[in-house]
Amino acid sequence: MVLALFLCHRNKDSAVMQDKDNLNQLKGLVSNQAQWAKFVDYLEFVIRQQHRTMEQSDSVDAIRRAQGAIYQLRRLQMLREEVLKNG
Repeated sequence: MVLALFLCHRNKDSAVMQDKDNLNQLKGLVSNQAQWAKFVDYLEFVIRQQHRTMEQSDSVDAIRRAQGAIYQLRRLQMLREEVLKNG
């Protein structure tokens, strides 16, 4: 039981370190203001498309997919803050 808890904690620490490494690799993207602004503009464009999909769809599955896509796109919009917070 103790070994299992140790391994679980160790795996969690490893995942956190890997996540920080991945975020550090994105500093170039989020630090370039012009590049980041264009990226956010693109995300907004795709979000508007997903909203249109939701408005025009009569399928609950399509609406749920669009909602999930918007959720992930919003998370990408917050990527800059996440990268800079962990750096």
